[in-house]
Amino acid sequence: MLYVLPVEAGDGTYWGDPLAEIKSHNLHNRFGLICVYPTFSQLPWYADHPEKAEIRQESYLLRVVLPAVEDRYPVLPGPKGRLLVGFSKSGWGALSLLLRYPDVFGRAAAWDAPLAVDRPVHFGMGEIFGTQQNFEEYRILGLLGQRAEVLGRTEGSLRPPRLVLLGYGNFRRDHQIAHNLMETLKIPHVYRDGPYRKHHWQSGWLPEAVQCLVPPSTPG
Repeated sequence: MLYVLPVEAGDGTYWGDPLAEIKSHNLHNRFGLICVYPTFSQLPWYADHPEKAEIRQESYLLRVVLPAVEDRYPVLPGPKGRLLVGFSKSGWGALSLLLRYPDVFGRAAAWDAPLAVDRPVHFGMGEIFGTQQNFEEYRILGLLGQRAEVLGRTEGSLRPPRLVLLGYGNFRRDHQIAHNLMETLKIPHVYRDGPYRKHHWQSGWLPEAVQCLVPPSTPG
């Protein structure tokens, strides 16, 4: 299952149509994927508000979307069968979800996302996160430090990479900061600094992201 995470509330397409992009490149058939595109009432930052019960984006995805999808479709059980991809807000969401729930999701790819933001004062964050204290529970750079051991070495060797950082449009520096931190923490990851592309679902980055997420097929 490839969870294609939206960057807009509702079914907005100002930043492009990811399902049309998937179909145009035949990614679902090429890589044997069922692609899931959930929608949210508010701007999706993939967090639960500390006080407003109507803003439970993370809980909605985990407790409603995943069980509903996996009850209806033939899935590969466990984290290996759950992949995340997104850009901008949803690139943040992809990494946040995997880092917070590494036992639920297998791999996550982010393209051109504000990964180094340290306060919820930009891009509609405040309405979703509510407070700085709550934001800290989701802050990407903090989560990387917390999950370094889980995603890093095991029995003296590096684990396979589960995080993918690709290219940029508006947030090159954020990706560089996240990459450098992962290098310092010895977290295996795929990193590609470019090429520059328009900040949009259909600027050409999605096929590469999917290719990086899906492990090679096992013969037979």
